[in-house]
Amino acid sequence: MPRAAIIQPDQSYTFADYFRLNFAPQDILAYFNVSLQRRSLTLPRYAGMLDRLNDLKTRIEESLPRLSLTSEMARREFLIAPVLTDVLHYTQATLNVEYPIAVSNQLKGTLDYLLQNHQTFLVIEAKNEDLERGFVQLAIELIALDQWIESNQVILQGAISTGNIWQFGQFDRQSRKVTQDLNLYRVPADLEDLMRILVKILEP
Repeated sequence: MPRAAIIQPDQSYTFADYFRLNFAPQDILAYFNVSLQRRSLTLPRYAGMLDRLNDLKTRIEESLPRLSLTSEMARREFLIAPVLTDVLHYTQATLNVEYPIAVSNQLKGTLDYLLQNHQTFLVIEAKNEDLERGFVQLAIELIALDQWIESNQVILQGAISTGNIWQFGQFDRQSRKVTQDLNLYRVPADLEDLMRILVKILEP
């Protein structure tokens, strides 16, 4: 199938539009001359003390039984935002919420969460708890960020989250390859592991 049948060059696409496309992820990314691989990533962990971890885990464990995870607002406010807020506490990074960017007619839209200090880290919410389609959107946003930001950061990193499940992804800007991590991090069970990865990525 020709790539032109997947992405129409004369049409406008937002990041959210890629979530709704039914084509294979590797075919969608191939339009942007990007390849896709799936493997387990060995992500470094922060080794220092996380003084808010127990409190965060307690709050999440208390709220989860009463949360309707079909609500995007509930997932954002009660599961994703508390994790990111604590990441800011440990790293002194800045957080942009609903951050708009426009690179081209096929690469534009709003980033759910963009964290920055010396590194840039992107988090997007998986709508309808669909990790696979959500990852395609994450990959497209990382491709857009490659053209949007000016930095020497070779690997752009991001994560897709349903709130209670997180999955990491990386974009190698030199080889133009997106890697989808095969590992999933569950909240609250893997909260400490998740936090140590996030803090390590963004630590000053």
